[in-house]
Amino acid sequence: APESLMQALEDLDYLAALDNNGNLSEFGIIMSEFPLDPQLSKSLLASCEFECVDEMLTIAAMVTAPSCFLQAPPGTEEMALSCWRRFSHPAGDHFTLVNIFNAFKEASASSTDQGGPKQWCGDYSLSCAALRMAGIIRAELVEIMKRIELPISEPHFGSEENVLSIKKALLSGYFMHIARDVDGSGNYLMLTHKQVAQLHPSSSYHNSRRIPEWVVFHEFSISEDNSIRVVSEISPDLFAELVPQYYFSNLPPSESKDILQEVINHLTPVSATKEEQK
Repeated sequence: APESLMQALEDLDYLAALDNNGNLSEFGIIMSEFPLDPQLSKSLLASCEFECVDEMLTIAAMVTAPSCFLQAPPGTEEMALSCWRRFSHPAGDHFTLVNIFNAFKEASASSTDQGGPKQWCGDYSLSCAALRMAGIIRAELVEIMKRIELPISEPHFGSEENVLSIKKALLSGYFMHIARDVDGSGNYLMLTHKQVAQLHPSSSYHNSRRIPEWVVFHEFSISEDNSIRVVSEISPDLFAELVPQYYFSNLPPSESKDILQEVINHLTPVSATKEEQK
């Protein structure tokens, strides 16, 4: 549909993938080397700047592969959730996926029995096929990074600095996927089109005591009761630091936008100084 095509071009423009003539920019050409959604390609390239490439490669593979969370049989949902919570990371679902992938890799490497990884996945209600697919995708992405001579930083998963770097890389590509909890009970209003959504049941924040106010999410699904999937907490300051101004100015008016505008106004002198230094 023409509307979809125009929206896609607009999104590519926001991601700096197009030049003034509507052709692929130099950055867009590099993005197109990856068999990923443009936003994910942008986040992966941004991870080179923020030195968290190893972790972003894992995140990109995990969100591209089928969901690793198995559909729990009726009556066993709580048991499955309990298994998944063992991998929960306080920073959010993107980080939880890294924990799961690393644990699966460790289980596969230490297994002396061929059925080991399958058994391990069964114990934690995880899909062995999905995790193996994530491993294949990740290896392919590593090969592409090497072929186009992009740096792959060493893993530093777990440190506070690394968590912040990953969030910056994610926001570089997913600044269009921001939502705010408007009533403190997990009803998230999305900035872009003012849809209200709830957390997907597989989220580490689902039914938890702490519901983050601002989040970046991987995808929005209407078919699953308006839910947002793969959600991680962010701060308004971090969003304000990384959002392109021309995207932000085109957002529809809302209370969330007003809050963010105040943050941006507060950060403007600092941002201007950083731009001069660049």
